[in-house]
Amino acid sequence: MEAQLEQLEKIMPEDLARTFESAYHVFQGKTEHVDDLLKHGGVLLRKASQKFTPTQMVIGIAALAAVAVVLISRATDDN
Repeated sequence: MEAQLEQLEKIMPEDLARTFESAYHVFQGKTEHVDDLLKHGGVLLRKASQKFTPTQMVIGIAALAAVAVVLISRATDDN
């Protein structure tokens, strides 16, 4: 069990920062950052999937999607 925990990659603050930065650029309409978003989001998802159960992953992704919907709704209301 302990050897398995050592093999897990830790989610670093840089992983979160890169993913959110790429998402922000895509949200602003800079479509050239979509590839970066997919790459950084995939790394983050892979690392998270090693630490969380499938149920926790589904709930976490659903929560992120709900936040994204609210933010997009507010942004379109402002325009």
